[in-house]
Amino acid sequence: MSLHRDDPKSVGGYKLVDRLGAGGMGVVYRGRARSGREVAVKVVHAQYAADGVFRARFRQEIEAVRKVSGAFTAPVVDADPEAARPWMATQYVPGRSLAQRIRDRGLLQDAELRQLALGLVEALRDIHRAGVVHRDLKPANVMMAEDGPRVIDFGISRAAENQTLTETGQMIGTPPFMSPEQLTDARTVGPASDVFSLGALLVYAVTGRGPFDTDSPYLTAYRVVHDEPVLDGVGGPLRTVLERCLAKDEAERPGLDELAREFATALPEGDAGDLPTVALGRAAQAGAEPHPATVADLGGDGRPGLRGRIRPLWAATGTVGAIVLGLTAYLMLGPGWAESSDGRWSAPPSGWKSWQTTVYETSARGEKKALEVNGGGMRGGPDCRVYEGAVYCAGDGILPVRLDGLTGETVWRAEAVPTVKGEGSYDFTLLGVRDGAVLIHQLFYPDEADDDTTSVVALDAETGERLWSRAVNDDSVDVILSGDLVMTPDDSGRSVTARSPRTGAERWTTPLPKNHICGFSEAGEDLYLQCSLDTLDTEAPRNIQLVELDRADGSTRRLTVPNDSGLLGVLDGRLLLLESPRDEVGNGEEAVYARIRLVDPDTGASSTTKLAEEYKGQVTLADGTLWFATVSGRVTAVSARTGKQVWQTPTSLEQPGEATYDSRTGAVYLASASGRVGALDARKGTLLWETLPKAARMDTGWMARVLRHGGALVVVTPDGTVVSLDPAHPEQKPASG
Repeated sequence: MSLHRDDPKSVGGYKLVDRLGAGGMGVVYRGRARSGREVAVKVVHAQYAADGVFRARFRQEIEAVRKVSGAFTAPVVDADPEAARPWMATQYVPGRSLAQRIRDRGLLQDAELRQLALGLVEALRDIHRAGVVHRDLKPANVMMAEDGPRVIDFGISRAAENQTLTETGQMIGTPPFMSPEQLTDARTVGPASDVFSLGALLVYAVTGRGPFDTDSPYLTAYRVVHDEPVLDGVGGPLRTVLERCLAKDEAERPGLDELAREFATALPEGDAGDLPTVALGRAAQAGAEPHPATVADLGGDGRPGLRGRIRPLWAATGTVGAIVLGLTAYLMLGPGWAESSDGRWSAPPSGWKSWQTTVYETSARGEKKALEVNGGGMRGGPDCRVYEGAVYCAGDGILPVRLDGLTGETVWRAEAVPTVKGEGSYDFTLLGVRDGAVLIHQLFYPDEADDDTTSVVALDAETGERLWSRAVNDDSVDVILSGDLVMTPDDSGRSVTARSPRTGAERWTTPLPKNHICGFSEAGEDLYLQCSLDTLDTEAPRNIQLVELDRADGSTRRLTVPNDSGLLGVLDGRLLLLESPRDEVGNGEEAVYARIRLVDPDTGASSTTKLAEEYKGQVTLADGTLWFATVSGRVTAVSARTGKQVWQTPTSLEQPGEATYDSRTGAVYLASASGRVGALDARKGTLLWETLPKAARMDTGWMARVLRHGGALVVVTPDGTVVSLDPAHPEQKPASG
């Protein structure tokens, strides 16, 4: 990328040629010394330069990395941690990361595998001799230069003799390549930990899978600590060596000198003319046709890669390409680095500043302190909406609050919401905000009674005062705010009533299908009930009644669709439903989808399109595209018209919520359970940027959400953290709300 107008022309005597990337804490440039030598120059953002703790950590990292020098590491060339904007220059290494090399050309064999294994042993020997433990050896941190591998990114390593700045409880590393001791007691981590990571990395290089790999980083971490490695596809003497590297007890792992001898024997040197070969995955070997190549599947030579045949690995993300990030994705760039795009982003609202707060902060008006009932919101995260410049939130044990959208200040917390008395716990679901009214679905769980109490409550958006409330029976149908209607079931559970959001006045009432259980769905401007027969009879018809409700008078029109269908939205005037494989329906796991069904809302005529493969995870429909986000952080774009995959991108986002599409910027935003936020190019799938975690703690019981507030974003995490950031500058340090 070319330099920006406000980028410096030189740093520390190095002329800056172009911009290589930017991330959470710094910018990376390609620089050139007067001698012509090229370097990668990392410059810390100004706001972090004034942070004494950050500067101390930066200084320590430079001192640690400067001790490392060898043929298979990327040395520090120059640095100035005392500069107004601290910077560091490392060797510039042309080449691809190991992760990218495998995605583009397939698995490693023979001479190339031998060179990788012995080169990494030598690199670790140099690192450990300097008293440094790398702690994050993974495919993205190994560059495949023409003359052998280079180990990069010592940013999260620590000098073995000095760990005074290591934060208590901080997890450093990437679960599929972490050692058991990193996950159980990080303070005991030593050189043997890197040997374990080396073993896991080489299994990945040979098989395309990690030895403990799953779709969930949490399950992967459990397997690292408790389970034996899966070494299918690794044979002969190499398997024996890697089994020793992956021993749970660090004392049982081989030392580097011993490991060098064993690798030299297990991977014999071939003829001088031998060339590395590309290993095909099982599907290709069996003659199966790989899925069509997409832009994301093309290697540097333009040929289709193996992404469709080797399952993307959660840990092999954040590839740097041809750039050595020598210091620190963790300290300088965060877990990812951004390729900025001038003119892409919209301006935030006037008067806005980056902010971070929680739904538990003291309020200026109303109930000043958060509710403390049965954990005070620990069972489930908040749900939030942006409405006319404010952010409204409520949740499980979380009283409704209004936050100032410009500053994050808690404006009010509702104090008159509970409509029942007695000891128990509350669950508040935010239905939405309309006509100056905040609509809440309230559930009360009494401590000494069997029956729960459910009601709908409307609050004034400006003051938080109660406007109206009504007890409801929600056993037969859920409650929803749709447009200018609040849909509530009657006491009998046999009909639903549309009400005014502001006053609660009745608009109309319509009966529900008899002997059915129903739920509301919106599709474009229309409102539907999806109703299934309430019976345990396995021989009874299992189709779904799709009931369209006329918003004006409540009149209905019914369509019938298969039981394994779920209404998602509208495409080209037709209802779009996603269908699951029949044996996957109701299995309690991550949702799986196999087909697209399009239904004409006027005639009921339908057609189906088979997806290129079965996809799983959270799904979003927008602009003719389906975006699937899995618990492992993999995001896939699929054409809603053809069912074909457009692109697939792995990210470091763990358990992300649904994607949020922004047509103005052409970006897709996601947030993770830890509050990491990521942006991808909607058309190409390019990872534009990722942030460091925003949440105070990891909470996997709820999905994080990204909301739009003008040109700014509002991110809501499961632990109750709420953050607003500028997507053009996601690394800006937020003020407290």
